[in-house]
Amino acid sequence: MEMLSGMLSSPAFWLAAGQIILIDILLGGDNAILIGLACRNLPAKQRTWGIIWGTAGAIILRVILIIFALKLLALPYLKLAGGLLLLWIGVKLVLDDEGGHNDIKGSDKLLAAIWTIIIADLVMSVDNVLGIAGAAQKANPDHQTFLIILGLLVSIPLIVWGSQLVIKLMERYPIVIMFGAALLGWLAGGMIVTDPAVKGWFEANISNAEYLAGALGAVLVVATAKWATARGAKT
Repeated sequence: MEMLSGMLSSPAFWLAAGQIILIDILLGGDNAILIGLACRNLPAKQRTWGIIWGTAGAIILRVILIIFALKLLALPYLKLAGGLLLLWIGVKLVLDDEGGHNDIKGSDKLLAAIWTIIIADLVMSVDNVLGIAGAAQKANPDHQTFLIILGLLVSIPLIVWGSQLVIKLMERYPIVIMFGAALLGWLAGGMIVTDPAVKGWFEANISNAEYLAGALGAVLVVATAKWATARGAKT
């Protein structure tokens, strides 16, 4: 009881909690778009389950990632590999939409969507996880674990609601799918050039490298997906 009273009366606790909620609102949109992309082709009855299980799996992995966040981020080539994986996922999501899955059973589609959500969310959640961990560290050490759990709990309804909104937009405006894939490419490009193994070189030789790499990643995803789609249509 004393601990709860101490938290509620601590300005540092409320400041950290506010920062964590703001981080979730600002960065949760990317994850909502990802889930919407992955679940848009599922039958209506399976979409909710795809969103729920995909989000649950992603949240569990975020807990694990938070524990090792600072150490993992310092490892060279980790963000580079994650960025390349995200580029591939962006292309694949567009190709899935263009090519259809009429020969795949509904249960297989559901499992594939959940797996895509978990893997891509793990790659994309580095900034979110670090933001939550960084905000929590500003509070009393005794309150940090509670703040981290609070941040994860707040992110769940934001992502679930946001992904359902994204799916409705995709059904009405198919161009949103391409914008979503381009966003994944943008995030991937930024991750690649900020990897500890190459960040110093890019900062020393290229101005605004992160923005340029993001733009290149977005163009690369869209162009590759369109090229593969056109090539498949000819064969």
